[in-house]
Amino acid sequence: MERKTYYISLGEGNISQVRTANSWDYQIQATDEEITHLRELFDQNYSSDWQGFWRAHIPYIEYHFDRPNDGYDTGLQQIYKMLYELGDEETKAHIKNEGLMDDLIE
Repeated sequence: MERKTYYISLGEGNISQVRTANSWDYQIQATDEEITHLRELFDQNYSSDWQGFWRAHIPYIEYHFDRPNDGYDTGLQQIYKMLYELGDEETKAHIKNEGLMDDLIE
């Protein structure tokens, strides 16, 4: 499979092949299948984020029993892991320096 360059905006969930189309955080090289999987992870996190938003309006559910937030956190870790694996050296260095992936980066 041919790898193409993509520019990722984590906060907005954008994936683009055009460097100047949007602001971006990470540059990766990925196949079409890998991009499809990354898009699925972004979509799952978007859904978990909305579920967490609605749950936040129920005051008697404590945060540490909050499955949508747990799902969002897990999804974010999966996204970071994938970005690290597919990223250029600058992307890998940035993710590693954040320290959020210490247990997932080999």
